[in-house]
Amino acid sequence: MAETFKKAALITSIEKLTEDIYSMWIEEKDIAASAKPGQFISLYCKSENRLLPRPISICEIDKENGLLRLVYRVVGKGTEEFSEYKVSDRIEVMGPLGNGFHPEGKKAILIGGGIGIPPMLELAKQLSCEKQIVLGYRDVTFLNEDFKPYGQVYIATEDGNAGTKGNVIDAIKANHLEGDIIYACGPTPMLRGVKTFALEKGIKGQISMEEKMACGIGACLACVCKSKEIDHHTQVKNKRICKDGPVFYAEEVEL
Repeated sequence: MAETFKKAALITSIEKLTEDIYSMWIEEKDIAASAKPGQFISLYCKSENRLLPRPISICEIDKENGLLRLVYRVVGKGTEEFSEYKVSDRIEVMGPLGNGFHPEGKKAILIGGGIGIPPMLELAKQLSCEKQIVLGYRDVTFLNEDFKPYGQVYIATEDGNAGTKGNVIDAIKANHLEGDIIYACGPTPMLRGVKTFALEKGIKGQISMEEKMACGIGACLACVCKSKEIDHHTQVKNKRICKDGPVFYAEEVEL
């Protein structure tokens, strides 16, 4: 397993993408050197009132320049604080954390829903197989243009303002997409639908689960999910999303 580092990273860029979604580039060479698609890092607030770190998925990795891109939604005081930082500020980070996606197959369907879209970008860049990219939104789109150099992009929106009206599975069916491996990240209801679709079609599925976390390193057991097999750490049918995941094969976990 790659070494984990806790460092003070330099913010090199911060941009508002939508009303509540921000893009931040940070410079931290050690973390960037060992990071993989699907992993995440923990960001620490400067405020003493917010002790627990916030887990943020890695959107892009620039190993040559030691940079990481984080795209996150402002949902609370911690992420609100991050959105107010400026270029040249420093932020304490720990990572890379968790496991990542495992490249396999010859024809892939990449699926991202909501804030589960950002971690799919680096995966799309690194996979060398044929790629079909399906992005699901409630209404306002983001990052979809960034994916276009890496595969055919299909969009689903709940209100129908772009692409297929409905969810990502509706978009897959409407466009008659096929593949031998599915990679997905998004909210649990979406992943449940992806798992069902994959099992029906006999396709392998790797899913990255979203969950609130406390420690981010597998010690506190605050982010467990139900698993098919008994976990050697807890001796029950649980998996720690931060440590054993966040990426699992679809058949490994109960959704």
